This record gives sequence, C-alpha cells and structure tokens, in this order.
Amino acid sequence: MKITFNLNGSSAEAEISPSLSLADMLRSQFKIYSIHLGCEQGVCGACTVLLDGKSVRSCLMLAVQADAHDIVTAEGVALLEGENWENIESTLVQSGAFQCGFCTSGMVVSLEEILANKALVTRSDILSRLSGQVCRCTGYEPILLAFETLLDAAHLLRKEQL
Repeated sequence: MKITFNLNGSSAEAEISPSLSLADMLRSQFKIYSIHLGCEQGVCGACTVLLDGKSVRSCLMLAVQADAHDIVTAEGVALLEGENWENIESTLVQSGAFQCGFCTSGMVVSLEEILANKALVTRSDILSRLSGQVCRCTGYEPILLAFETLLDAAHLLRKEQL
C-alpha cells in the first residue's frame, strides 16, 4: 500500500506492508537511524517521534497511520530549530545529558514538543513529559538541568519579544 506524508519538513511517500511499524519504515526506507528500537513495547521512549507535533512511540504505530500526517524525528528537530539547535546541543552536552546516546533522540524530540508548546513549564511538567523516556546512564538529573536551562532561556526570549 502507498502512503504519503511529510517527513522532517519534506514530502515523502512509501510503498509499505500494512503491518509495518512506523519505526521500521523510517529506519529501513528513509535511513532515519536516530530512531532506536529498545523495547519495541512503547516503554523506553527511544523511538519517539512527533506526529503532528505530539510525541508518539514509533515502534507501536503502524506506518500506514502516518498517511497524510507530519512526522518529525531528531534529525528534523535540528532543522526546525535552525540556529537555535547549536544552543540546544551545547546545553545538553555541557549539562552532561548525553552519555551512551541511546535515549538521546527520544529526549530531543520530547524537548522539541515542550519548546513548541511555548508555555511556562515547571520541573514537575518536565518530569511528567519525560516519564516515558528511559535513560540508564545519567540518573536524569543532568537531563532535567539541561531542559530547565533551555526552557528558561526560551521563556526569557519570548518575554523580550513581547
């Protein structure tokens, strides 16, 4: 079956089997390797992508469900954020939020979802959003610190623009 969708801001189409997962399609047909398949049960969050701006587990979603939708992966976040991407990347690195890197793409996609919301976000909100993201290396504190730093900076920037 043929589907069409937007992938990281560009039109895409694929010929797929109705039982193919979104994660498998993105990895095999579009060479999107930031999507990691950890548990393949929707628990670890390493396969998280944005579907029309909302985070979803691509291992649980069928590729056919992406038809006529917008998909953003970690690679697309760098494109969406443009020159802000360097600030995001350096803050994550300086905070020690990266270690083995397996969870990183899911974390980056989750951060983009929070940033796009443009609301003032508390530590509790961040913890809630990251509750489905498993990181076995950092103990989460460096990730929380990085997210708080980035969200505080985004909030200040928005206040200055008003």
